Order: sequence, then structure tokens, then C-alpha cells
Amino acid sequence: MISCTPLDGLKVLDFSTLLPGPYATMLLADLGAQVLRIESPSRPDLLRGFPPMVGGNSVSAAHATINRNKRSLALDLKSPKAKEVIRRLLEQYDVVIEQFRPGVMARLGLSYEDLKQHCPDIIYCSITGYGQSGPLKQRAGHDINYLALSGLASYSGKRNSGPSLSGTQLADIAGGSHHAAMSILAAVYQRQNSGNGSYIDISMTDCCFALNAISGANALALNTSPQLESELLNGGSYYDYYRTADNRYLAVGSLEPQFAERFFTQIGHREWLSRIVQEDQQETLKEDIASVIANKTQTEWVALFQDVDACIEPVLSFAEAADSELMQSRGMVCSVDEEIKQINTPFRFNNRKPHAFKRGATLGEHNQSVLSELGFSTEEIEEICDVQGAPQ
Repeated sequence: MISCTPLDGLKVLDFSTLLPGPYATMLLADLGAQVLRIESPSRPDLLRGFPPMVGGNSVSAAHATINRNKRSLALDLKSPKAKEVIRRLLEQYDVVIEQFRPGVMARLGLSYEDLKQHCPDIIYCSITGYGQSGPLKQRAGHDINYLALSGLASYSGKRNSGPSLSGTQLADIAGGSHHAAMSILAAVYQRQNSGNGSYIDISMTDCCFALNAISGANALALNTSPQLESELLNGGSYYDYYRTADNRYLAVGSLEPQFAERFFTQIGHREWLSRIVQEDQQETLKEDIASVIANKTQTEWVALFQDVDACIEPVLSFAEAADSELMQSRGMVCSVDEEIKQINTPFRFNNRKPHAFKRGATLGEHNQSVLSELGFSTEEIEEICDVQGAPQ
């Protein structure tokens, strides 16, 4: 049987915390990579304390998910002993991923230039807000800032209220995590062919700028900027969410002619079909659609469109989505350690999910096993852990 964990054998050293780096290494671990987190014994990852706590109140639900199937080594990187630990790890590991501001790893003697002296084929990925070069490279930032400077926020929202926040961290995940994982896998493939390592510079703002995709391509071609509710897919057409009679919402995505015809026919206004191509009619068309959608509950509209292929769907709460026939049939919710529910990996190979999960490790949970595997004696392990105040 073909393996559904295609990254079996790939070994990753993860120096990152919070979301972008850990989510990237979660993706790699979901695919079978062996991920070892290198964590500070004195400055633990803030995600560890992020509520709610589950599993007998012993672990953060977010941490248990985002750091699942990873081992944890508590290591004070400023300690002289740490350099020897990292040197031995480099003999076994393929990838390093870090998320500090530019220059921090160099001050610790752990930059790409430092590490490739011991391991010339190492793949080293740095995730930052603004990249390793440029005028903002040392500036602090969060997801909202990267979206703002990429241009994406300027046309995401409503004219009467301005830019709006997404329910998820687009810059951190779609920008940092996904691009990091893709780049690492590309570098692994390149190394298989050339034998050479790589340095990967992931700027979450760069990645968000690239996510402008269609609207950005059009804007560059025309030397313009997209505006709020001015584009086909950002509220400038009837492609939008509409409030129902019970204060729920219906997603209307009937853009193509055949879908549009079915939609307008089903809501009882086929005569409005001609208005979808008239730019000056879009605002009033949306108002008219909204007035019709507001006359029925979400459940009534779902029933009405149940057998109509028109790209019409209800806006579900997360709980409804998790319990839905779709997510259940796709195996998108799983149980970890028999008590913690998690979002399952979306990856499916040969019609199988990669493997069962273990919750995110406690800080330094694998100190003893990792250091023993590296050949340190019991006395040396005790010394390393004692110096750092780390769990043994």
C-alpha cells in the first residue's frame, strides 16, 4: 500500500512560536515529517496559555492542535551547551525554521551562514513580517499590519464601515505558514537534484501582496487601485452575503449565466437577470435581492435551493460546519488522545488521512529522549537541563 505520510524521513528543527511557523510545521508533521520544537525554558510559547484549556485543563486547545505530533526540547540558546546540542542535531536534521526578527539567530550563532558551515545542505527558512531586507525589516507587526501594507485590507470590507477583519489570520497562515511550507518542500526537491541547501526568506507582507491575485493583476495593468465594494468578488456585484428573516445569512455565488438564471428564477424574479451586466444597476440590484432574501428564514432558503445547482449555500457557524454531513463525511474532525477534538488535516492521500495525532507536547517533554538519541550521557543530560532549568 502506498504511504499516506509522504514526508516520512524528513526531519525539521522548529525554533518558532505562536502561529505562522508552528502552523507551517504542523502541515509538515501532518504529512509525516518528524518535527522537533526547540523552545526556551524561561520564555514559553504564549500559545501554551491561550484559553480554553482542555484535557483536564492541562493544555491549550490551540496549542494541542497547532503543535500536534511534534516533540519538544527545552533549550536555552544562550547557553554554551546549547551549541553542542544544535551541532549534533544538525547531523540528523534536514530543515530549520525560525521566526525571530532579522539578526537574532545570527547573534545566537545560529544563522544560516553559521549552520551551513556544519551542514552545507541544510534548508533554512526564516519567517518575518517584512522580510530580511528593506526599510521595515526590524519593525514589529501583526497580521492586521501585514494586510494593511499589502493593499489587501484597502478593498476588503464595506464602504459604509471601511476595512474589516477576517475570521482567521490571513497574513499569518495563508501568507506565512503556507508559503513557508511550499518553499521548504520546493527546497527539498531541489536538494534531491543538486545536493545543495537553501536559505528561504518568507515575508508575510510579500506573501499578502502576492495574494492580491486577480484584483492586483488588474490594478497593475490599469495603474489603478481596487476599492471597497467595487470588484466582482468583493461586494461590487450581487455576489455577496444576504441576511435572512431569522438574522442568519445566505451566500449567493451565482456568477455564471446558468447559475444566475436558476438563482433569479428560484427567488421569483427571473426578470432581474438582465441587470447583472449593468454596472449602474449593481447597488439597487443587491438591495432588491436583499429585500427578497429577508422574507424567508435561512432554513427555508436552504430547502428551496436544496436541489438547485446555483452556488447558493447557508452561512454556517463553526459548530454547524463541524457537525455538518460534509465535514463529517470528509473526516475533518478527529479526536486526539481520546478526549481532545481537533480540526483534522485536509490532506488525503489514496483516499486516506495521513495518520492519528498526538496533542502538542508539554515544554521539554522530550528532553531526555532527544538528548539520549544525540549520544549525551546521563550526567551530561542532567547538566544541560540543570543549567537551563529545563525539564529532565
